[in-house]
Amino acid sequence: MSALTTRATSPRDVTRGTGSARRRRLRWWLAALVLLAVAFVWVYPFLWMASASLKTSAEVFGGGLGLVPEVLQWENYARAWDDGNFKVYLLNTVIVTVATVVIVVVRCALAGYVLGRYRFPGSRLVIGILVATLFVPTGYTIIPIVKLSLELGLLDKHGGMILALAGGANVASILIYAGYFRGLPNELEEAAIVDGAGFVRTFARIMLPLSMPVTATVAILTFLFTWNAFFLPLVFSFSNPALRTVSVGMQAFVGENSTDWPGMAAAGVISMVPIVALYAFMQRYFVEGIAGAVKS
Repeated sequence: MSALTTRATSPRDVTRGTGSARRRRLRWWLAALVLLAVAFVWVYPFLWMASASLKTSAEVFGGGLGLVPEVLQWENYARAWDDGNFKVYLLNTVIVTVATVVIVVVRCALAGYVLGRYRFPGSRLVIGILVATLFVPTGYTIIPIVKLSLELGLLDKHGGMILALAGGANVASILIYAGYFRGLPNELEEAAIVDGAGFVRTFARIMLPLSMPVTATVAILTFLFTWNAFFLPLVFSFSNPALRTVSVGMQAFVGENSTDWPGMAAAGVISMVPIVALYAFMQRYFVEGIAGAVKS
């Protein structure tokens, strides 16, 4: 007879295992309910804005926190699109945002590649100066930006607004790129050098394509910042209202004696749709980019 014997499963063990599984299932459902409640509280302001965009002004103020309009007022969107001139503001925002994202991604990728892959005299000083710019308030830089743009004749043009928005230090984006590039193996560059590739070709053909998750992260962050920017677009479009972006264009619904709240809510929904669509499309790359940069 073998020395090793199999112990029979007793009814007590079966009962204990079933109770443990039930407790785990109960904890899972409780956690899911709590998270759903938190998510609803978090999303509720956006749901209310979407609901207010389909209400009348009387319903907005008299309906409390209710989300269901009595009658869907689709004309609020037509008023925001045509009377509020949001068809022009949305186009301006797309032009400014796309150009700013392209400039920031290229500049930050190059800076992050150099700082992440190379060690040269003063590299730590450069990083220190970049980090120090985080503590400079944006309001302190608006005067030299406006003065320089005025001297260059760009104050009331798309180009001036784009350069002003893309001209920031973008320290977080540079550090994300630097952390990602630092974690890539040196054999990639060595193989490129053996094949006769120089700095630009190695960066454009090998390193930049590998950093697609980080590029998506930087693009999303820059897109959100530029799309929601208010101060700089306000200054640059002050003398030329046709250059207003969606954030500045919200002022069109504020009159001297009254405010068109349903129209403003409709305009807010219109301006929010591209952001939600972009994040839904690039969410996976965004998470991978953040995880890769932190891991590096």
